[in-house]
Parts: sequence; structure tokens; C-alpha cells
Amino acid sequence: MRKASRLFEIIQILRLARKPMTAAVMAETLEVTVRSIYRDIAALQAMRVPIEGGRGIGYIMRPGFDLPPLMFSIEEMEAIVLSLALLERTADEELKQAARRVNRKISGAVPAPLRQAMDNKALYAWGSIAQPAGFDLAIVRRAIRDERKLMLGYRDELGRASERTIRPVALIYYSQTANIVAWCELRQAIRNFRSDRVERCATAEDFFKGDGDRLRELWTSGWTEKPVAV
Repeated sequence: MRKASRLFEIIQILRLARKPMTAAVMAETLEVTVRSIYRDIAALQAMRVPIEGGRGIGYIMRPGFDLPPLMFSIEEMEAIVLSLALLERTADEELKQAARRVNRKISGAVPAPLRQAMDNKALYAWGSIAQPAGFDLAIVRRAIRDERKLMLGYRDELGRASERTIRPVALIYYSQTANIVAWCELRQAIRNFRSDRVERCATAEDFFKGDGDRLRELWTSGWTEKPVAV
């Protein structure tokens, strides 16, 4: 187990302990040496984690201490790093900016051993980058949250233009484009709309409050079938 993950696990053990925990017991639980536990306890105390006790009597966490909200294991931190890198490959500019802010906030809040997982540039998201859509994908995400209808000017794969009023329920990000999953009022069915074929996108005055979950269930119930192209 890596040191950053071990520090996290020691904090978890001591937070849940009802009596002092000896280094030997923690070493057995984490499958490391007792000497490693002593070094880790000293490192945590240096980071002002309120651990009290000593060799021979055990250690306990002072009451009232809780983990900061940005305390992750090393594997969780690597998952965050890769997720943020994948967002950089989408065409959603608002989400890309948000990902950069998240990166800065986490880097400034986590302990130094975890910060290295964000700064060592060892994980990459490779492949093609999605082309920018002709409209702001943030409009779609807000409409999904607000359960508000959208009006689309849409052109299908054969180049045929149509006007659609849709009830958006999900947004799927692919490497080349994004798909809007929605109930199409023209077709009276769930349809997928490629963002690179959307010529106009605007919010409508009408809402579909309380119907989003039902439409998502309708969509997922058809996953065993081939998606219908529009």
C-alpha cells in the first residue's frame, strides 16, 4: 500500500476506534510493518492531525476531528485526475473551465502526498478531441436540470432539416461529438440528437416538470435495442 493511501486508512481506523489502537494492530490490518505505522503517525501529527498516544499504549483520535471534505485515497485522486483530463477532450467549454477550477481547488486543499498525484503528469487521456458544437452545450445541461423544453433546428444524416421541440433528459459525451437524449414531440418517442447536426438551440417557454425521471426510465428500458437514429 502506498504511503498516501496508508495515511488515509490510518485516519479512518482511528476515527472509528472506540479505544486506543496500537501500532501493531494497525500494522496487521494494513499489512505493513510496525515501524511504518510509527513513521506514518509522526507524519500525520506533523500535518496537525490530532492523534494522541504513544508506543506501548496505543493511539486515539482527539474527539471532534473529522476528515476534510477533500481527503481522498491515492487511487481516488488518480480517478479524479483522469476524469478531469477526459473532460478536456469534450466540446463543452463550460465544463472544461469548471474542470480546471476543480483541479486548482483540489490541489490547494489536499495534503502534499496526494497533491503529487495531480502534479506528476503520469496519467493522460489520449485520442481525438471533440469538435466544438454550433451552440453552447451548457444550455442543454441547464435544460435537463430545470426540466425545460428546447427548440432545435436539426439536420439529419441525409441533410434533411427539421424543427424539433424536445424534452432533454441526458447528454452523452463521445470522443467526436455529444448526443442529446430527449423525448421528441414530433416523433413522439425517445431520440438521440447529435450536437454537430444541431443548427439552432434555444430554450422554450414550456417545462416538463416532474417527468424527467420517467423519460430516463423509458430511455434506459430500451438499452437492449439498437438506438434509433434521427
